[in-house]
Amino acid sequence: MNSPSGADQSPTGSGAENSAAHWRADIASLVFPLPEHGAICAVHRGAFRTLLGADPTPDGCIGYFTRFEDAFRAAARAKILRKHIPVGTNLHLTSRDIARKLLEADQIECGERP
Repeated sequence: MNSPSGADQSPTGSGAENSAAHWRADIASLVFPLPEHGAICAVHRGAFRTLLGADPTPDGCIGYFTRFEDAFRAAARAKILRKHIPVGTNLHLTSRDIARKLLEADQIECGERP
């Protein structure tokens, strides 16, 4: 797996891929696995700052991810397709990637098509 920063390692450093989102203090990012892609996805604290409109805490980032997990995973899938990211290659999402999917979900919920 492409992981120059060790981003696929668990918080305990065992190297095992986590099954849940968690905070990586060393890269100031939330990371979550993409089992179907054989990689992990990272979202930097700065992206959460933009999405939340405030300086986020790690717990705040995890809570936001939990609330909108479907949008985060849809954003990752869309980026993989759009950028032709090879299987097994880690990726990161920007606030723009996530906001696109949040807007689409909101439009669908309101009866509009994206």
